[in-house]
Amino acid sequence: MSPWNLPRHPEDLERRFNGNEDRVHSSHQFLPSETHTEFPMSSDAEEIFDSEEGAILEEQERVSNLGEQALWILVHSLLAIGSWIAMMLVISIMKVESVPVVITLGLSFLIPLIVGNIVTRFKQNEMASYTWLIGLIWFLIICLWILDMPTGPNQCYHCDASQKLYLTFLSPTEDSGLIDGEGRLVGTWPTAAFIGYGIGSMFALKKKR
Repeated sequence: MSPWNLPRHPEDLERRFNGNEDRVHSSHQFLPSETHTEFPMSSDAEEIFDSEEGAILEEQERVSNLGEQALWILVHSLLAIGSWIAMMLVISIMKVESVPVVITLGLSFLIPLIVGNIVTRFKQNEMASYTWLIGLIWFLIICLWILDMPTGPNQCYHCDASQKLYLTFLSPTEDSGLIDGEGRLVGTWPTAAFIGYGIGSMFALKKKR
């Protein structure tokens, strides 16, 4: 700025400064805004987002349901085996000299059946009827264990696979001698308890419906 254009009085200098400041403010009004503009989401994007969110919620619900079902199966399995153990303790306390194998098998099936029916009447739960699967899995595990055992004198000597299983678990008069003759106690009667509990629960569910 040349010296002849400078204002001679302080008031003129202040007016010129204020005028320049007004022009700067007015020029800033025409500058583009620095804020981000939000664009509306398209319908296709909304559908994809909703479907993904729904799939996540469905997966979480399925996992929680599986955990709850596993817990109920465990509870009912414990009730089934607990009722059978209680029945065996009662027989032991009564000090019965000899109980036929068939009667013990029948009681092992009947007592849990009654317990499962009563429990399911008060608490309707479809998982109670699946205890027979637990019994089947248990019985198969014990069968594999028996089949893997070697035979010998007084232990089903020269028995084939079917004879080992029949004499160990099912024969009312003979025994294979394997696992000290406790094949029914370990395999047959607990399996009957699981199956009986499941059938009793099925009857209660059908009557409730």
